[in-house]
Parts: sequence; structure tokens; C-alpha cells
Amino acid sequence: MARRLRFIGTNSGNDGCPTLYEDLDTGDVLVQGDAVTDPDEVAQLRNIKDGEGFVVVPRVLLADFAPREVDRVPVMIDFDEFGGMFRTFEHTAWRLETRRRYQSDEETETYRRFARGEDAGWDLDDPWCVSRREQSALGKRFERVRVVDNPSTPGQRYLLDNARRNSAVGEDIRNLWRGDAERLKLPEEDFWLFDSRVIARLHFDDADRMTGVELVTDPVEVARACQVRDAAWHHAVPYDKFRDQVSSAE
Repeated sequence: MARRLRFIGTNSGNDGCPTLYEDLDTGDVLVQGDAVTDPDEVAQLRNIKDGEGFVVVPRVLLADFAPREVDRVPVMIDFDEFGGMFRTFEHTAWRLETRRRYQSDEETETYRRFARGEDAGWDLDDPWCVSRREQSALGKRFERVRVVDNPSTPGQRYLLDNARRNSAVGEDIRNLWRGDAERLKLPEEDFWLFDSRVIARLHFDDADRMTGVELVTDPVEVARACQVRDAAWHHAVPYDKFRDQVSSAE
């Protein structure tokens, strides 16, 4: 079905370019401008998909005619697309973990072994570990801050043991007491922050099972997430030292 377009405006006189249009059904904005075709210029652009094209428009056109207000609709992605983000990010993937338990952990054999007081039996050659090592070898950083209660929950103690595996394949894991997280006014939500530009906010149900992933690119929210990361990372303790704190507290 063809889009229904409304002319928004142009500052090009009568030559027809550049111009903005609005999709009457979706609110999306279409941009008309001079095509970018120089291979050296195209090579500088990121994350190009098949069929995408690029145009150049004067900054004043956007300043004069681009919509200022927007009703943001949550952008949800499936778990396959979310998994792909751990291969396509460019330099940093940072996670804040705030929950007291994760249902997905409790369904694993490693959790069952740990709960019985046995060695969890981490497999450093499973596909997840192989992928982490490959991405880390490219110079990419994986970092996490895990919030822990006092006393800690079984799930949090399991993740403290899990940090041995994650660290062995390239992640930097740190922990923070919940009281310190509250003092720092850190949010209670779980999220990943990729390349300091996009948030993957994780949604959970009442049974602590992850139900969806929401992408957030609003610059204000991304800037706030960067502030959260900086505060949490500054105060968090490397997992091996934090493990001693947990043992002393219990």
C-alpha cells in the first residue's frame, strides 16, 4: 500500500529539493535531497542495510520544518535481534543488573549444581563463551555492575560465582551493595547500554522471567544511562573482592 504523504516544507525555492514530507498514517518523516553516492562518503556511514539510500539536506531545513514533538511508542525487538547486538556493537556493552533473582538462571543445570553446594561446572567452550572471547579479542569491552542485597539472595550468590566464568572470557564484572545503589539513586531497571548511544531495556514479569527487550534511543534517556553507568562503575567493587565482603556479611 502506498504511503499517504503530506508536504511539510522546503527552503529551496521552486527547484523542489530539499524537502520534508510526513507520512499521514505513521507520522514518519520522509526527506528529499541530493543523493550521496560517493563510495568514500558512503564508507563512513554506519549499519547500512540493503536498500537504504542517503541524501544531504541543509541544517536550516531541519531547524525550520522538522517536527519538535513526538509521541514515543516503545520499540520492542525479539530475542534474536537482541542477541545480534552483542556482535554488531562497536566498542562497549555495559549492563546494570538489579534484580534479586532471574528465572532463566534457575532453569540451568549450573544453577542446580550450585544450589546443591557443588561446583557449577562452567563450560568455557559453550557458544556464549566462544562469542564473548571472539568479540573481546576485537578490542570490544563487556562490563557489568550487579546490585546485591545484604543478606544476598541465592540468585545473587549464584551470579557472584558466575562472574568467574564471565571474567574468564573477557567481561569485567563488578558488584555494588543495594544500599549504595539506593544512595546513588540508581534506577531499579535492568538494561544494557551499547556504545553509549542505545539502551536495551529488559522487561520481566512477576515470576522474574524476561519477557521482552525495548530499544531506547532518546538522547535524554541515553545521557541519563551514561550518568548511571559512570556512577555505578566508580563505586562498584571487582567481583573477587566483593565476594569476600559477601562472605563476611553472612
